[in-house]
Amino acid sequence: MSDTPNGGAVQAPALAATNESTNRTPQAPSRDQNVTAAIPEESSKLSPAELKKRAKAEKQARRAQAKSAGPSSNQEKAHPPKEGKQQKDQKAAKDPKQGAKDDKSKALPVRRRPSQPNPPAPKEIKKETKKEQKPATGIFFGHLYNQPRQHSVVGASKEVHPAVLALGLQYSSYIVCGSTARMVSMLLVFKAVIQSYQTPQGTSLARHLTSHHLSPQIDYLRSCRPLSISQGNAIRWLKDIIIKIDPSTPEFDAKRELLEEIDNFILHRITVADKLIADNAAEKIKPQDVILTYASSSIVEKTLLQAHEKGIPFSVIVVDSKPLFEGKRLAQTLAKHGIPVKYSLVSGIAHAVKDVSKVFLGAHAMLSNGRLYSRVGTALVSMLAFSRDIPVIVLCESVKFTERVALDSIVGNELAPAEEILSQTERAALLPLKAHIPCRPNADSKDGEEAEAGTGEVISWFKDVENLQMLQVLYDVTPAEYIKMVITEYGSLPPSSVPVVHRMSTNI
Repeated sequence: MSDTPNGGAVQAPALAATNESTNRTPQAPSRDQNVTAAIPEESSKLSPAELKKRAKAEKQARRAQAKSAGPSSNQEKAHPPKEGKQQKDQKAAKDPKQGAKDDKSKALPVRRRPSQPNPPAPKEIKKETKKEQKPATGIFFGHLYNQPRQHSVVGASKEVHPAVLALGLQYSSYIVCGSTARMVSMLLVFKAVIQSYQTPQGTSLARHLTSHHLSPQIDYLRSCRPLSISQGNAIRWLKDIIIKIDPSTPEFDAKRELLEEIDNFILHRITVADKLIADNAAEKIKPQDVILTYASSSIVEKTLLQAHEKGIPFSVIVVDSKPLFEGKRLAQTLAKHGIPVKYSLVSGIAHAVKDVSKVFLGAHAMLSNGRLYSRVGTALVSMLAFSRDIPVIVLCESVKFTERVALDSIVGNELAPAEEILSQTERAALLPLKAHIPCRPNADSKDGEEAEAGTGEVISWFKDVENLQMLQVLYDVTPAEYIKMVITEYGSLPPSSVPVVHRMSTNI
């Protein structure tokens, strides 16, 4: 014991006392041990419940005994007697330098658990976990790949109405496209949902309809395609109307009031608003004007048709882009009504804009900082028109105004699936080039198997290429300085007045 670093002469008495106590324990059995020895004799007389109760009591007694005996011995082993304060003062008085040296040389004790003897082990585990992590998808738009896109009714909640299921599939397949059309169709489907709703006993329609019946419908529509700004505004308006219903109102009357409110909302915020905007915008079209529009907008289409009905001679250039090619339908509609139309892709916008006198654009949303959030490619058209001093006029209902602010289209956007980058015709044209693709799956397949694979195999060629990311955003942001005027149902205004009109429309 004299070889120990902590001073064996001081620690030896404590260890001796401990050994004595351990050796003395078996010689004097406790009362609990006597009871334990007597259990086999009396076990035949006691019931199983009593035996269980007695065993539990003995176990608690043993724990209490071990707890009372354990800490004292452990403390004596771990913490040997320290020098008293008087002894330290005497040493410091004899040799002050030695006392100061001892104080400085003392190091803080490092306590390690016995289960962790080797510190480098956790580092190796961390390295392994880093190797197993999957690389992030995308560089700038990686956060947008988590957006869900439901293409079937599989996994839908049982509370979802059949009409909502059908509408969600139309959203995901772009059968119902455009922010205004999506909002109106959603409100009409909500009318069917409200009509089929029955308030459970013990609750009220105002408290139960929104949280328990309407929320599953909204969640399913959101899973099929992210909601537009106008859809979000309409949902907030509808929830506010439901909450304000008096709980004492009979269910039939409350449902009838809700249906009337939805009809009035569609009438005033969409139908009447589009009529006012079309009347105001048609006055901006002068004889011999060449109007350029991008993609397709329902309010722009109404404006052009109304100006044509007034007998104003003008022509239209429709600029379009993939994946939806919405401008094709607009060009066909205008041509059927006798309006001279030219159709061009966005790649030829520099040539198409030469003879243009005005640019009419639709909007997905107008942001509070005056920027336009619309179909991707709108910013390119607006900037090119601004460089040639061509006025850019935006036609937008106030229901599409939002308090959000965006400086770019990276933070918030919507991604189209990678399968939509190439059309069926383009995929069929690329099939014969499979032999020239260096990184392709099933390289040993025969020509017959290639024909049976279909055009869907072309997308897999690009998905398997390393360091190649397929990206297709649907919207972009146009700066406010490129926009000359915004026409709403409240009149013509500059982009800086968007937040004022938004406050006016929400307070009505």
